[in-house]
Amino acid sequence: MINILLVEDSPTDAELTQQAFRESKLLNNISHVKDGVDALAYLRREGSYADAPEPHLILLDLNLPQKNGKEVLIEIKSDPEFRDIPVVILTSSDDEGDILGSYKHYANCYITKPVGFEKLVSVVAQIQSFWFNVVVLPPR
Repeated sequence: MINILLVEDSPTDAELTQQAFRESKLLNNISHVKDGVDALAYLRREGSYADAPEPHLILLDLNLPQKNGKEVLIEIKSDPEFRDIPVVILTSSDDEGDILGSYKHYANCYITKPVGFEKLVSVVAQIQSFWFNVVVLPPR
């Protein structure tokens, strides 16, 4: 079972992303949190996340309330316990500063969210193919 942490504040985008993963038929578990504070609590297994499965991959939106995606990325990649978890930035921003800043802070890749469900399904299939069929992930 592959565990994916989806950090996305838009309920619509989160549902569409989860539906796109379901369409791909890959056996996975997607946990969804709505902001950066919850993402870090999830990773640290704090509060209601005490029994959360450790993710093999994090899909991180940049535009989040409370603690934005860049701040979350910096904390993840600064923590020896979490820095080896691949972080895929999946966001609506195509701003060059966001792209460069994400890579500067060790994002593993940057994907601009496509418009339209069929395109999202295609992107999700490519994420799955690359991260779960091509790449060898560190043991969790």
